Amino acid sequence: MVAKVITVAQVGFDGSIVEVEGDAKNGLPAIQIVGMGNKAIDEARERVRSAISNSLLDFPAKKLTINLAPAELPKDGAYFDLPIALSILVLSGQLRREDVAEAVFAGELALDGSLRAIRGAITIAETCKKAGYATLYLPTANLAQASLIEGVNIIGVNNLKQLFLHLKRESPIPTTPVEAPQKVRLSHTLTIDDISGQEQAKRALVIAAAGHHNLLFNGPPGSGKTMLAQALPSLLPELSASEQIEVTKIYSLAGEVEGGIINSRPFRSPHHTASNLAIIGGGSRPKPGEISLAHRGVLFLDELPEYARSTLEALRQPLEDKVISISRANGHIRYPANFMLVGTMNPCPCGYYGDSIKECTCTPLQILSYQKRLSGPLLDRIDLFLTVSRMPNDALLKPTLSTKNQQQTDVEKIKIASQMQIDRYNSGDIYNGFLSGNQVRKYIDMPANVRSLLTKAANSLNLSARSYFKVIKVARTIADLDGSRTIEPRHMSEALRYRSETSSNT
Repeated sequence: MVAKVITVAQVGFDGSIVEVEGDAKNGLPAIQIVGMGNKAIDEARERVRSAISNSLLDFPAKKLTINLAPAELPKDGAYFDLPIALSILVLSGQLRREDVAEAVFAGELALDGSLRAIRGAITIAETCKKAGYATLYLPTANLAQASLIEGVNIIGVNNLKQLFLHLKRESPIPTTPVEAPQKVRLSHTLTIDDISGQEQAKRALVIAAAGHHNLLFNGPPGSGKTMLAQALPSLLPELSASEQIEVTKIYSLAGEVEGGIINSRPFRSPHHTASNLAIIGGGSRPKPGEISLAHRGVLFLDELPEYARSTLEALRQPLEDKVISISRANGHIRYPANFMLVGTMNPCPCGYYGDSIKECTCTPLQILSYQKRLSGPLLDRIDLFLTVSRMPNDALLKPTLSTKNQQQTDVEKIKIASQMQIDRYNSGDIYNGFLSGNQVRKYIDMPANVRSLLTKAANSLNLSARSYFKVIKVARTIADLDGSRTIEPRHMSEALRYRSETSSNT
């Protein structure tokens, strides 16, 4: 007799149904697990043996073979423990095949038979629903998070013995109301009201937040570039229900949250020494990188030229496609990477090139070499460029009366602009910054005088086709913030000012 228990393998951002097959033969007692499992799955042999014995159940004294099918699919994670244990209980006759049919099981077993929380519970629930399975058994600690996926009967399990008695219909697991998942709010305390001066830079932040545009600040040390970037999440609209599930799913896959749901936009700021793997994702045990953990939020790269050239160039594809595709020898995975890139940089190695107060000590060759660390194709994917000047010292301690309640006003403007985009594109998932060239032609109409202004400026600035469309998209966002249905010359002029500063950053 062959036992069969259904579970889910996590493959990138998605999941795949896996059949845990078991076979028992006479011979020396042993367990062999096949089917391209990793080290954690191989070690399940000892965890499962102890869990079954300590649950006062019989472990068969036979030669057991466990196959994880399909065999060519790489599998990773200790949550295969539970389906392997159930397969062995079926082989030993303690459970019937019918007892475990038409349901999906996942969970990591402790040596005493209790179930520990696992990562990726939302992915498992989503895959279960798509495959048409009505019932899912998970550790109780993952119950609230997995219940975000509707249409699946999710049963929380505390230990193997409890599940055994439930499947035998001797002591059903009591149905208890699922508590609303705990809200996990990523800390964002800085607002633009906390920043003195820098009105033009704040204006650029508002435009970026309204249209989800990428942004680069250039300026000397101490000019407030980092503070400005840290204030951006406070301007962004709240995550929708579907976006909260997406973000929570990614953080669960990365092992950064086991329970609860994330309800605020991420702000990731990896150090410039971070490896390609840490920022892009992947690895021998694939995990989302920083660009995926910034999904639906902000990826902040402070001192952009200090990052490895290979790391920066790897950002080009996700900035364009909003997903990251990782190909390795043992498979191909995809993670979402729909983030806003905010970068800062100094104009030169010492930081004071062009500063009105402190003299630059760099040679022309050093300045050129430093600025050339950012390639043209990468800069072409940034929508807004702004040079930030230092605030005078005597203005730093003055109260920020001019910006009092500016945060609230700007947030309201951004909400109105966002609603205009939802109405225009008939979607809550498309912002001006996401539009393709064809969508720009379809949705954005410009009067003749605005087209003429753009054409002259594009020829003068020698804009690429991508930069040309980015100017249009920024102008459309500025018009949305102004409540205007049409792009006017003043909107286009402001958008061109943010693009004309590119020459000062390269």
